[in-house]
Amino acid sequence: MDPTLDLCSELIRRESVTPADGGCQALMMSRLEALGFTCVDVPANDVSNFWAVRGTDGPLLVFAGHTDVVPPGPLDAWNSPPFTPDIRDGLLYGRGSADMKGSLAAMITACEEFLAAHPDHTGRIGFLVTSDEEGPAVDGTVRVLEYLAREQITIDWCVVGEPSSAERLGDVIKNGRRGSLGAVLTVRGVQGHIAYPHTADNPIHRALPALAELAAQHWDGGNEFFPPTSMQVSNINGGTGATNVIPGELTVLFNFRFSTEVTDAELRARTEAILDRHDMDYTIDWQLSGQPFLTPRGALVDAVADSVAAVTGNAPQLSTAGGTSDGRFIAPTGAQVVELGPVNASIHKLNEHVRVDDLPLLAAMYRGILERLLLQ
Repeated sequence: MDPTLDLCSELIRRESVTPADGGCQALMMSRLEALGFTCVDVPANDVSNFWAVRGTDGPLLVFAGHTDVVPPGPLDAWNSPPFTPDIRDGLLYGRGSADMKGSLAAMITACEEFLAAHPDHTGRIGFLVTSDEEGPAVDGTVRVLEYLAREQITIDWCVVGEPSSAERLGDVIKNGRRGSLGAVLTVRGVQGHIAYPHTADNPIHRALPALAELAAQHWDGGNEFFPPTSMQVSNINGGTGATNVIPGELTVLFNFRFSTEVTDAELRARTEAILDRHDMDYTIDWQLSGQPFLTPRGALVDAVADSVAAVTGNAPQLSTAGGTSDGRFIAPTGAQVVELGPVNASIHKLNEHVRVDDLPLLAAMYRGILERLLLQ
């Protein structure tokens, strides 16, 4: 069996629904220690994290990823057990196969092949792995970065193994991500009988014009790297369930995915200015999940793009689309960050899968990045 396919299968067998790790990291660390990496556990509450490094000086190239996976959903809806790797029609099925145990396996085997051929490479190789990416993401990558800051370790280049590919392996690499700003808006009114509206104050009626203005607002025009900022309402909740009661309170959840053309402070200020123009008794709670980041053309982007092209024969597209990743925590440290991983069509779905033939190709891409950055 191909070594990347074999290791990916072993990782899938280890049930690791977030924040559980299921022994995945112990397996990875054992492989890395055999290559001369120094591994350090960095646990936080019920989250498993580790840092591994090989080399003592020179630029630091880090592979980053997560061993936790999302819940499988109804087991009887899977065509095979989600934590039993199963190969059918050229596809490897299993929860985490694409997001992102396939990438983790490819990172390990790429290092094994690279170090066998180039044991005296320049620079350093690091691994930053967490089991809290699919969850709240407060005790994972952030805690490892705090450890690195205390140890005065600075990342130069970081490859995150998120499934970036759209239709075929390597067709898209992510060299940035939009920021994410969430809000919980609470509008207070006065509950009353539906037949006597003059004795009540309907918070839904109060909020609708403001929400319509927010939804129609032009926040920015985006730029060559980012699409325009988007504001989307994700939930509205109000009422007692009875048709004859005016509710006393309304709760609205919405989220901004924003570009580098606007800051989170500007979004908050503009939103609250719109709300203030409407006669409402409201409070709003904000949660910033991540700032937008961008890694422009340079050493890392060029190395990743050239490696992908060497393996596939096609130049990848640079993109900042999609949701957030732990790259949002790493980029602010000054590191160049790029995401490269399998096709993402089945991630978080029933019957998640990855192409068997893509796994050794992904390992070859990662090895090519090592060669382009650490063979100077």
